[in-house]
Amino acid sequence: MVKNIGFIGLGTVGRHMALNLLKGNYALTVFDSQEREVTDLAAAGATAAATPAAAAKGQDLVIVVLPEAEEMQAALKGDNGFMQGLDPGTILVDMGTHSLEATMELAEEAVRRRVLFLDAPVWGTKEHAANGLLTILTGGDATLVSRCREAFSFFGLNIIHVGGVGDATKMKFVVNLMQGHVMEALAEGLVFGEKLGFPADKILEVLDSGGVSAPLMNTKGRSISRGDFSRNLALKYVYEGLLLVKEAAHKSGLDLPAAEAVCKVYEQAVEDGRGEEDFSAVIKSLRR
Repeated sequence: MVKNIGFIGLGTVGRHMALNLLKGNYALTVFDSQEREVTDLAAAGATAAATPAAAAKGQDLVIVVLPEAEEMQAALKGDNGFMQGLDPGTILVDMGTHSLEATMELAEEAVRRRVLFLDAPVWGTKEHAANGLLTILTGGDATLVSRCREAFSFFGLNIIHVGGVGDATKMKFVVNLMQGHVMEALAEGLVFGEKLGFPADKILEVLDSGGVSAPLMNTKGRSISRGDFSRNLALKYVYEGLLLVKEAAHKSGLDLPAAEAVCKVYEQAVEDGRGEEDFSAVIKSLRR
């Protein structure tokens, strides 16, 4: 039974995942490179760890939610890396969005250390994380997923097993592709409609009446119409996700012309200084 959990990575989504785990009365030990985030979680009832290794030591389950470059450093940097702290038999769950190569490298290192590994990127925004509504794509032993399901349920509404290690990362590429496309299509449609003389609310009313709309279009469309670009998912992360899609498609010998075009729009938005804003802010670069 999972009782003791180490949690590494208290970013926009990760901190809310950790807070929800505290509601499950787990013994939670947390680490983040930003001391303030650790202090906030400690005030909520978690134990603060000084290093990734300390957060991983003696746990039943260790969850890592970090950008790829930061995660690899946190995993492997000398005696302080979380790989050094993991005991044999611990379950290591990688919940970040990474290249397939990085995921498999961590999985291979886990096997070498006799650590159990799940490839389990999360999908959703800060709001989803805060309300326990994330989708968790899992790749690995189905029995291992079952052992983690109760803990995952505190921050995830949908826990979907898609195959072996690496398959969840591949499925997240599909999600990255579609999410980026839908948001850019909405932004482009609103800009086009506004240029033709229609207010955003009227455009959204028409889209909602038929089969074109989607939940993402509805929520983000209403926010855009109010001028609300409060960050739920950073634009830079959506752009980085699309870059991973392009890389995976190239290695598969597949041409994705629309993905290339959409990626360029997000690239322009990042160059415009909007990377730290919500990904709905891509419309600002289209409006200029």
